[in-house]
Amino acid sequence: MKIGIGNDHAAYDMKLEIKKYLEEKGHEVIDFGCHSTERANYPEFGEKVGRAVAAKEVDCGVLICGTGIGISMAANKVKGVRAAVVSEPVSARLTKEHNDANIIAFGARIVGVELAKAIVDAYLGATFQGGRHAERVQMLMDIENK
Repeated sequence: MKIGIGNDHAAYDMKLEIKKYLEEKGHEVIDFGCHSTERANYPEFGEKVGRAVAAKEVDCGVLICGTGIGISMAANKVKGVRAAVVSEPVSARLTKEHNDANIIAFGARIVGVELAKAIVDAYLGATFQGGRHAERVQMLMDIENK
């Protein structure tokens, strides 16, 4: 799978760990930055990953900032993005199964590295269930198109 990853300065170290973990599992990871612990603005990186996901340049995205909130808000401004902030594996799995989330986000100041690995495993191991959930996802897309 081709995965876009993005972060701000608060999540730089965690991004490196998660990127390495995903690559070791055989995924291709496209790193949209940031590339240091120097102050960086999360909206820039949320947008970059969001645009790559929306354009289908990557299959999905993983965003990490201090809380996961700001960077996911930026990604969600991109048409076609359904980014969800998650802090544990059950929500990560369910947001894919029920909401067809194409990006997950979490906070480096909220979860540790091992929990972050479990979150990405749960998300990547899940499949959108369709059915009644497809109607609701369509409703989200309809709101976006108004």
